[in-house]
Amino acid sequence: MRACLKCKYLTNDEICPICHSPTSENWIGLLIVLNPQKSEIAKKAGIEIKGKYALSVKE
Repeated sequence: MRACLKCKYLTNDEICPICHSPTSENWIGLLIVLNPQKSEIAKKAGIEIKGKYALSVKE
């Protein structure tokens, strides 16, 4: 699993399908967003699309 360096979305691709930035295998933490419109955490993190996200990503 890889995490986007920009939006932190988790994917298996080398390029993020959401923001088209490069991804990295060096990430920690997991945030699963089911309903971004009702989630206070998603709003604070700037997440608008449901899915799995890393909490921290490094190159």
